[in-house]
Amino acid sequence: MANYYTNEQAKRELRQISARYAGSSETATRHKCFISYHGANATEVLSFVKRFEHIFIPRVIGVTDDDPRINSDDVDYVMDTIREKYLSDSTVTILMVGSCTWSRKFIDWEIYSSLRRDKVNRLNGLMGIELPSMAQTGATLQSRFSDNLPKGKGEDGYARYWSYPRTDQALRDCIQDAFNARRQRDHLIRNARQRRQRDSTCP
Repeated sequence: MANYYTNEQAKRELRQISARYAGSSETATRHKCFISYHGANATEVLSFVKRFEHIFIPRVIGVTDDDPRINSDDVDYVMDTIREKYLSDSTVTILMVGSCTWSRKFIDWEIYSSLRRDKVNRLNGLMGIELPSMAQTGATLQSRFSDNLPKGKGEDGYARYWSYPRTDQALRDCIQDAFNARRQRDHLIRNARQRRQRDSTCP
């Protein structure tokens, strides 16, 4: 169904879906998830949300350039807005990985905030999902997200990167793993990298 949407229509519907879940509570099987994505992938992200929203609560959807709540060049203000308006209402951040996801400053800021535990937002679990459009070629990973992945055999990391889920249970397990990581793997968080100040050019 999402294939019939333009990216702008998909972004509007994602915001509407998020608003529909306002006031929803977490349950033992459905966690509130913040979905971080590049606006160019909005139709794929909408397809994911519509397919799996019975598995998680898509209460908050990632920041995009046309977001009505983000209208400032003040980095600290934008960071506070991300934390207060978005991440404070979620426990797991799902990064939807497309071809240019790595290039967006907002995505870096969302991951940066997800990895913090402070008076405004609780620490989020962090996981990435490869979008179907990347299945054949693979994607360049966002740097801060990559910092938090296991680096090799015998090593561990705070985050996990998954292929696109084929079943409800596969996604449910991934989200639960990210949720549990907040207490089981929080000592592995790597968040010292300087925040991205601008978008990079992506071909």
